[in-house]
Amino acid sequence: MATTIPAIKADAETRMKKCIEVLKNELMKLRTGRASAQLLDHLRVDYYGSDVPISQVANVTVTDARTITVVPWEKPMVVAVERAIMTSDLGLTPNTAGQTIRIVLPPLTEQRRKDLAKVVSHEGENTKVAIRNVRRDANHHCKELLKAKAITEDDDRRAEEDIQKLTDRMVKEVDAVTRQKEDELMQL
Repeated sequence: MATTIPAIKADAETRMKKCIEVLKNELMKLRTGRASAQLLDHLRVDYYGSDVPISQVANVTVTDARTITVVPWEKPMVVAVERAIMTSDLGLTPNTAGQTIRIVLPPLTEQRRKDLAKVVSHEGENTKVAIRNVRRDANHHCKELLKAKAITEDDDRRAEEDIQKLTDRMVKEVDAVTRQKEDELMQL
């Protein structure tokens, strides 16, 4: 537990920023109409008994706006990479020609775009809840310092105000990230 107000604030800010990073990583997995190499980042393949990301066994490139090309470095990995893509939650079907795997992203329907926008909104709300939980913990630590008479009531009130300002700033950042992703999804 942090023993000073600046340490409590710094810890809270670090934890809130991690919440936002997790949100950004989750939103990267959501498929827009545009191809992106990061779309496959979370997929893992069996490489001689080890579970490794696709990027460690193959070149993943974007050939055009709607096509991702995956070229495994070893011929036996073609089947494993293809299987990982087909069994993923992305709903993509790879086309294999020799050692080259091409993934063509189908256009998103209006309904699918709206569903994905709801998912983005839901992820944003979850992140806001996580940020508020960090705020609650930080305020709790300040109250403990007050009970231990390590700080005055004025210090506690100022710390709570600063933590609330930090929370408001982080919530605005979450709103900006989710709005940007929703805009990206709604573009044709």
